[in-house]
Amino acid sequence: MSKVPFSELTTAAYCPRKLYYQRRDDIEIPELVVERRQLAFEYDELLDADLTNRPIAISPAEFRSNLERVTDFDAWSVLVSPADHNRLTDGKDCRGIVHKVLDLGTPVPSMVFTGTPPEHGVWEPQSVRAVAAAKALSWEHERTVERAFVEYPVYGIVREIRLGTRRKAAYRRALRTARAIDGPRPRLKNKSKCKECEYRAECGVKTRSLRSLLGR
Repeated sequence: MSKVPFSELTTAAYCPRKLYYQRRDDIEIPELVVERRQLAFEYDELLDADLTNRPIAISPAEFRSNLERVTDFDAWSVLVSPADHNRLTDGKDCRGIVHKVLDLGTPVPSMVFTGTPPEHGVWEPQSVRAVAAAKALSWEHERTVERAFVEYPVYGIVREIRLGTRRKAAYRRALRTARAIDGPRPRLKNKSKCKECEYRAECGVKTRSLRSLLGR
C-alpha cells in the first residue's frame, strides 16, 4: 500500500472533501508561506532584529515577548540549531518533509505552520501532521518518539505536544480517511471551515450517495 504524504493527512483530518479537490489539482506552495516558514529558522536574529518589514502577524513587541518565552524551553538551543531540517522522511505508512529534526536523545520532529495558533495547544490537523512526522522518524531510526513540537513563527509561538492515545487515534483516522478517498466526500456540517477554503465555490455541488449511484 502506498505511503500517504503528511500534507494529505493534515487535509484529511481537516476536511476529506478538500483533500479530494487537492489531489485533482497541482498546487504550489505560495511564496508568502515560504517567507513565513523561514522565520522559524531565524529566531536568534529575530529577538533583536528590526521586524518592521518581516511577515509577522502581530506587533513587534508582542512577537518578541512570545519568542522570549520560547527561550526558556529546554529545547531552545536545538530549535534554533536543529540536527537536520526540511528532511524528506519515510515512515511505514506515511512520508513527507520534517521541517526540523531535533536531537533530544531521540530524534524529535518540529513542524512549522504559518497560520494562527489556537488559544491553547494545537489544531487537530496539525497534531495529526506532527504525529505522522514522529512516526516516520521513529520508523527510520527504529526508536520510540513520544513528543513533538509545533511552531507558529509568525506569532513567535512554539508548543510542545505529547503523542498520547487521543492524538495517535486522530492520526489513524486521518490515515484511513486519506486511503479511502476515491471521489468527493460529503460536505462538512461545520461551515466555519469553509470560509477561507479555495474550493468553496465549486464545493456547492452536491455529492451523490451510494444509493443514487446504484440507481436505487
